Amino acid sequence: MDKILIIDDSVVQARHLKKILEGKYEITLAHTAKDGLRYAKTGDYSLFLLDVIMPDMDGFMLLQKLQEELVTEHIPVIMITSLSDIHSEEHGLLLGAVDYIVKPFNPVIVKARVNTHVKQHQYRLRIEQQIMKDDLTKVANRRNYNQYSVIKWQEAIRLKAAFSVCMFDIDNFKVYNDTYGHPAGDRVLAAVAQCADSHLQRITDFFARYGGEEFVAIVLGGEPDKVFHHFKTIRQAIEDLHLEHSKSVTPWVTVSMGGITVYPKIGDKYEDYLKMADSMLYDAKRLGRNQVVWANDKGIQWRERG
Repeated sequence: MDKILIIDDSVVQARHLKKILEGKYEITLAHTAKDGLRYAKTGDYSLFLLDVIMPDMDGFMLLQKLQEELVTEHIPVIMITSLSDIHSEEHGLLLGAVDYIVKPFNPVIVKARVNTHVKQHQYRLRIEQQIMKDDLTKVANRRNYNQYSVIKWQEAIRLKAAFSVCMFDIDNFKVYNDTYGHPAGDRVLAAVAQCADSHLQRITDFFARYGGEEFVAIVLGGEPDKVFHHFKTIRQAIEDLHLEHSKSVTPWVTVSMGGITVYPKIGDKYEDYLKMADSMLYDAKRLGRNQVVWANDKGIQWRERG
């Protein structure tokens, strides 16, 4: 069921709108712009309905703030107003609103306009999901990762939460391709990706193909030692697929992993910590491959072997 956020300081008007729309949509009400912005950043909404006139922050200013946030900038906004002058409507549309609903509400018009914009939003999301997936492995692609990493890094700073990033790649993959052929290599890439992805299914997890035989995972929350052990489990699960690789460190296809867990603060750069994770991956390969090497922002390191 699609979620709609109604932001209106009038409790009566907001409840009236909710009554018109509930049943077909999951409705959240906020009666201040501040609460509305807070809800908007945390929920997976398909549409925002904003009252133009509110005491603490008007709808035009709130619309601008929503469009400045990566999480909410592409979610459609319908303005709710008792203002009937053309200049207010023009102002809202120029700021990025997709439509206007004028009070008093006509239930038929409200339902029709909401339905149109929710459908358009869902269609756009489906197209984006297709663009954001790697054709071969069916997991998120590099473009998807580039957007997601920025959003989750900012979220970790805001929530003061642990942020973990893991880089890993398939051991001796070029040799595998030379030995078994590129079609077999493609099947290995897909199998490894699907195995790892199946272990990273929480809402706070993210997994993507980074490029070639290299992958990247992001985990929000969790102490570094526990995240380290979780990726050890993933590494073992990939080895347990028993994909034959006669030229690897074992008879099977394996992966090396390197990662870091940090508590990011304002001013910290994600790219710096990504480089550290890549350095941990280099250590894992240097120490013999088929293992996980992990670190935290205090310099403590965990090694699976050696």
